[in-house]
Amino acid sequence: MTSPRVLGLMSGTSADGIDAALLELPGWPAPGGGAPLKLPDGAPRGRVVAHTFTPYPPDLRAAVLRAMRDEGTPGELTQLHWALGEAFAQAAAPLARDADLIASHGQTVQHHPRPDAARGWHRPATLQLGEAALIAQTTGRAVVSDFRPADLAAGGVGAPLVPFADWALFSQPGVTRLLLNLGGIANLTLLPGTDPARVQAFDTGPANCLLDEIAARAGLPCDEGGALARAGEVHEPTLRAWLAHPQLTAPPPKATGREVWTLPRLPAPAPLSTEDLAATATEFTARTVADALRWLAAPPDEVIVAGGGTRNPALRAALTRTLAPAPLITFADLGWDARGFTDATREAAAFAFLGYAHAQGWPSTLPHTTGAAHAARTGKWSPAPGAS
Repeated sequence: MTSPRVLGLMSGTSADGIDAALLELPGWPAPGGGAPLKLPDGAPRGRVVAHTFTPYPPDLRAAVLRAMRDEGTPGELTQLHWALGEAFAQAAAPLARDADLIASHGQTVQHHPRPDAARGWHRPATLQLGEAALIAQTTGRAVVSDFRPADLAAGGVGAPLVPFADWALFSQPGVTRLLLNLGGIANLTLLPGTDPARVQAFDTGPANCLLDEIAARAGLPCDEGGALARAGEVHEPTLRAWLAHPQLTAPPPKATGREVWTLPRLPAPAPLSTEDLAATATEFTARTVADALRWLAAPPDEVIVAGGGTRNPALRAALTRTLAPAPLITFADLGWDARGFTDATREAAAFAFLGYAHAQGWPSTLPHTTGAAHAARTGKWSPAPGAS
């Protein structure tokens, strides 16, 4: 029997470009078959058979960052929505012919998980851009998109959604496994064996977004190799002030985004050099991740890291120290090489699975991880051209 294949498309809060991951699902039923949800026997339960990364052109990334900063007119957002749809369609095209289905997360530009009257947020709301109809028209494949609103409508915070896929793909009997994603925002999933009711997941705070913002002051897209952080020193008063942020002390379920974690919104006890800012932000990220473990029901046997932050040795070193004694490993360390799950493909593969679950008619959230009243069937269906 041929295994289903789903193409997942993802751009995170770092807004650097589009990951496309072609996920093969051995042991799972064909899309749309209506079979009940049951974990297949054996492993792996999924493998990425192809992956591409398409960087955003500088002008498109600049437009995304403006939208994240709450800048731009409705007309500019409309144009950006379609420009991103074209970008996602172009990124999908080389792999789409081998996919049964496409799942596109799109680009989050605003995420308001809770009302905040001071910021004009009178209700929960979220906005992901990247018109799915353009992807369907270009590739000839049906597309599932717009994953987060259903969870918000059910009373959740709309994130994190990937724990459902993490449980389906990575849980193992007898192992307490922590998956830590270091994108623009850091989020974790605790998998205590294979019981979905025991899964915990939430956003811990910033990962790369502050570091990217600091690097931009030096004319750099990111802190390549952790060079800025390694050249600076942690400023303890600033670190303590940042660690007092109310988002960090609130219990899960919780979600956050770049609209919260940006330097102008953080206290600045003293003017710092770019290098000292980078060192402080790196230590801050590591500490917020380590402090978040206090909300977990059980300590992890291992921490598997993914996302762009894994390529920053300064951040890796800080996390290794703050998360000890749990070993810090990558998907590659577990044997998932370029033909399987890798650090860069984890979230794109997760949304591929969420799209597959939508096609099966399954609920695709773990409501206790988002605070929703019930499990939602996330996603919006955009049929392939010519489909009824």
